[in-house]
Amino acid sequence: MTSDQPDPAPRPRTGLPLEGLRILDITVVWAGPYGTMQLADWGAEVIRIESIQRMATSTRGDMARPPQAMVDRGGALGYAQRDGKERPWNRHAIFNANSRNKLSMTVDITKPEGWEVFEELVRRSDGLIENNVPVSMERLGVTWERLSAINPRFVLVRQPGFGLEGPYKNYRTWGNHMESLSGHPALRAYPEEDLDRGASGVPSDAAGGIGGALAMMVGLRQRERTGKGVMIELPTAENFVPFLGDFIMDFSMNGRVHTQLANQHLYWAPHNVYACAGNDRWLTIACRDDVEFQKLCEVMGASKLASDDRFKNSLDRWGNRGELDGIISSWTETLDATELMHRLQAAGVPAGAVMDEADALADPHMEERGFYETLTHPEIDGEYRHPGPLFRMESGPNHLWRHAPRLGEDNEYVYKQVLGFTDEKYAEFARGGHIGMDYDPSVP
Repeated sequence: MTSDQPDPAPRPRTGLPLEGLRILDITVVWAGPYGTMQLADWGAEVIRIESIQRMATSTRGDMARPPQAMVDRGGALGYAQRDGKERPWNRHAIFNANSRNKLSMTVDITKPEGWEVFEELVRRSDGLIENNVPVSMERLGVTWERLSAINPRFVLVRQPGFGLEGPYKNYRTWGNHMESLSGHPALRAYPEEDLDRGASGVPSDAAGGIGGALAMMVGLRQRERTGKGVMIELPTAENFVPFLGDFIMDFSMNGRVHTQLANQHLYWAPHNVYACAGNDRWLTIACRDDVEFQKLCEVMGASKLASDDRFKNSLDRWGNRGELDGIISSWTETLDATELMHRLQAAGVPAGAVMDEADALADPHMEERGFYETLTHPEIDGEYRHPGPLFRMESGPNHLWRHAPRLGEDNEYVYKQVLGFTDEKYAEFARGGHIGMDYDPSVP
């Protein structure tokens, strides 16, 4: 059931290290929202600036009013409870995963009066993070030249896919495209795969989020030192390249190109993921030396395998890794992945069951540590579990305090308390198409 009542307790507990900072958020999809979430988790007042006149693609969903088939698909692009009838944009998976502890206000900054509101927010804030294609921000006027003139102490973090200059500047892109430019999909593709298949797992987005949060803190520290604001450019693609640094250096120094490694190691064998009993259940095994391989053979009940001429040392095993993987797979395919993981670990063999979402939520280690925390949402029935803050501080516990904000949920707070709008002026902006909790009917 939809409601226009704001959450009664949207503020964090006092004493968090970023308390007193106000950060504006014009981020989209994953990398940007994940970064601003880190700041919000630690006490910064993060205000998402949104519009009811247009929708940021794949941030609150691909469509304001999606067909049921889109609602049903699940995963990162799915919707809570597979319900797309009322305000589905508040139930989108990516948004709820990456926007907890934030506020949301709506304004159309393409209109002069909307830009004036944005200017006032810039004057009253410490910084802004955005990760849009540069041409879109330039059309809106969200540039360093303009914002620094409004607030000389402002910190602006810009995270376009490929940078603010160069031939790729205005490429509109997803995380898998950015990773393709860094070489990651080609590196980790399976040998039998076509390299033109786009990877669906994009660690560059998460890496970009952490990089963006760090960049904002560096900018704020620089402002503390100099008294002046700063603009920081952090291309998401470039941020990810150092994660592949060893391969890049190997080419730079030795001219070697590695490709389609899948789960294989450059010189360890066995080193792979093996099918186990059940539907889509897998186990990782990684033997780093002869001793660990001998222990694996003992657990397998195949001790003679360790003295087989094909596998008697690391170089032989690596050269015959395809045959070895086949032997191990024929052993694991009838066994339970978790039980086998414990057996191998107890014997001193590095192994780990590949966990799905349900496994991760039920993991006893995470449970004992209290890593997952429960949140409720005004438009989603029941409670749902959320990964907790990324790290812990000895000075005191930190816990999640608020669900991801509904579109425009904090309009009254931002307009009336932060900006000082009267009730009359607030009503005028609502009539002008700036303020609301629903996308305009014209938004697809």
